[in-house]
Amino acid sequence: MSSTPIIGHFINGRHADGGSRSQNVYNPATGIAEKRVALADKASVEAAIAAAQAAFPAWRNTQPARRAQVMNKLKQLLEANADKLCQLITAEHGKVLSDALGELQRGIENVEFASYAPELLKGEHSKNVGPAIDSWSEFQPLGVVAGITPFNFPAMVPLWMWPIAVACGNTFVLKPSERDPSASLLIAELALEAGLPPGVLNVVNGDKEAVDTLLTDARVQAVSFVGSTPIAQYIYQTGTAQGKRVQALGGAKNHAVVMPDADIANAVTALIGAAFGSCGERCMAIPLVVAVGDATADAVVASLKAEIAKIKVGPGIDAGIDMGPLITREHCDKVRGYVEQGIREGATLVVDGRETKVAGDGYFLGACLFDHVKPGMKIYQEEIFGPVLGVVRVASLQEAMDLIDAHEYGNGTCIFTRDGEAARYFTDNIQVGMVGVNVPLPVPVAYHSFGGWKRSLFGDLSAYGPDGVRFYTKRKTITQRWPSAGVREGAVFSFPSHR
Repeated sequence: MSSTPIIGHFINGRHADGGSRSQNVYNPATGIAEKRVALADKASVEAAIAAAQAAFPAWRNTQPARRAQVMNKLKQLLEANADKLCQLITAEHGKVLSDALGELQRGIENVEFASYAPELLKGEHSKNVGPAIDSWSEFQPLGVVAGITPFNFPAMVPLWMWPIAVACGNTFVLKPSERDPSASLLIAELALEAGLPPGVLNVVNGDKEAVDTLLTDARVQAVSFVGSTPIAQYIYQTGTAQGKRVQALGGAKNHAVVMPDADIANAVTALIGAAFGSCGERCMAIPLVVAVGDATADAVVASLKAEIAKIKVGPGIDAGIDMGPLITREHCDKVRGYVEQGIREGATLVVDGRETKVAGDGYFLGACLFDHVKPGMKIYQEEIFGPVLGVVRVASLQEAMDLIDAHEYGNGTCIFTRDGEAARYFTDNIQVGMVGVNVPLPVPVAYHSFGGWKRSLFGDLSAYGPDGVRFYTKRKTITQRWPSAGVREGAVFSFPSHR
């Protein structure tokens, strides 16, 4: 065990130890603990917060154009180190290399958006709002802010948060998932190389002790989170009770509606990737297909079954693999338990991924397909976060929409149709935050914002894009007047107005 590399933290521009506890970091494809990660204690997290606080005054007053230059350089370094980063992601998460590259590219797009800081931070200006009075607004940084990110996107989700936060003039403490921490540390090194001053970005690995320290320390002004809904609710309630600004993105159960007029072949191809990409470990994955009409359902199920047979399962590092392992043995067992639960509850298991065999001791589960899934079943209600796709049969578009609207989650949804009227009705009226038309994963690009409705998002502002700028800044409005020299005016007792 002594020869196993130990991953520490990145505080004030240097790698740091911290915390007497540590845990294994497994390669999900082999089941072997190839590294250990230190779990930060309260003192280590407080040291990171102190470093961020010390760096804030100078960084706050750094010209936005200079911050933008750092982001531009970071973008170049991320692109130059893409292969190394993707290898780390695949080794610790398990996703196939092409998926790791797609994740990284989406993260780089957010770095590019952050490089527009001089434009993004421009306020409004009005001259002569009153006699010789001008008024304008500014967007000022909050101070020390923090991000708590999940295992399923170890590069992309942190890049949703800290680049725009620091581009707005804040300093940042990131707590990535302890299951796959290496990508965040390498990116922090690259940020330092790009010119980000020490202390502006700090990374602490840890568990609940680290999270609770960030939530309760008065120096932390805001917290961003992505993860499961129970934890998102805890983050939101705890953080806001401490007077912090919080955005907490939670779970999902995304429905894909397939209309009778849809191009079934293209819809099924899209659904295969959306359901089973990254082994279903995406909050924007499609775990439910809502087929309108039995004929539509029969065609979709038959086509899905045929396409699933072509999926190649194996180590994500291998060429030609479509689906890698799940993140941990415990999670793999949990997903298998959902499959067994679905059978007990009466759904029809059309494809049993439990029969998929991969050499070695990795956490593999093949693609699973259920038909005749019904509301109330656990495999319908709960977020499985694995390669399990269920087909629900309904008689009409309105019935499909009623099902979606009744679900506690409102993260993403999509519709497959050739009917513009149906698509427009669906997009206008569905109670979900992100909607696709013939697009199964309607993840907004970097210059829009990402966020669901209902119990998929706690807080008023979504992640990255324009909402990211608003979340990490506070507006200050200034009204200014310079009276003419030598002119003395009498007191005015009425409330000021533009008249």
